Amino acid sequence: MNVVIVDDEPLARERLRRMIESFPGYAVVGEAGEGQAAIERVSELSPDAVLLDVHMPGIDGLQVARELAETDLPPAVIFVTAHSEHALSAHNSQADGYLLKPVRREDLAAALARARQPSRAQYAALAGHPEAGGPMGYISARTRDGIERVAIRDILYFWADQKYTSVFHLQGELLIEQSLSTLEQSLSDNFMRVHRKALVARAHVTGLKYNTDGSACLSLRQSEQYVPVSRRRLAEVRALLGS
Repeated sequence: MNVVIVDDEPLARERLRRMIESFPGYAVVGEAGEGQAAIERVSELSPDAVLLDVHMPGIDGLQVARELAETDLPPAVIFVTAHSEHALSAHNSQADGYLLKPVRREDLAAALARARQPSRAQYAALAGHPEAGGPMGYISARTRDGIERVAIRDILYFWADQKYTSVFHLQGELLIEQSLSTLEQSLSDNFMRVHRKALVARAHVTGLKYNTDGSACLSLRQSEQYVPVSRRRLAEVRALLGS
């Protein structure tokens, strides 16, 4: 996990760097001492997370966080502050976490672990760039290798399993935490619910198959998997295929 540290105090940055680099799987890829430099460093380095001081000269941390949230793939933001009143502002800003100085090692480890999950802004990254020949946007998730992004037009179907949702796409599979209900609301123009556990891309459906027990399933383009169709959704799926 790649991290950028933003703090106007060099000793504070050095202390955070030492702690982060002692955690397996984490690396500090850059630092900044003020807000505008932080925005430029994040744009240049595309880190997974930013440790962001709230009170800095010039652009403060809250404004930096607001600007980062407007980017296509915003990093997770963890505010770091010496003032408890700023912690409340950081919390209310919908950051992915906040820490009070002096930062304790165990608190930092916990905050970074939480930041491995996709941020709220990344979950909202269904609004991407227009894609010719397909729906707009991307699905984003944080993986062991960083942030993985899949174009909506390349997704075959979503499959819900307990608290996670699997995204089956042309290049493989991705695991996210968004519910099918949330996805269905966002993607209703291009996807249809065919089962309580399945949301399928209309454009990738190639046929309807009946099993020997009378149940039905869908075949999808470039996939060997069949997606089950519930009895209550069967008429709607037939109508789609008929059109």
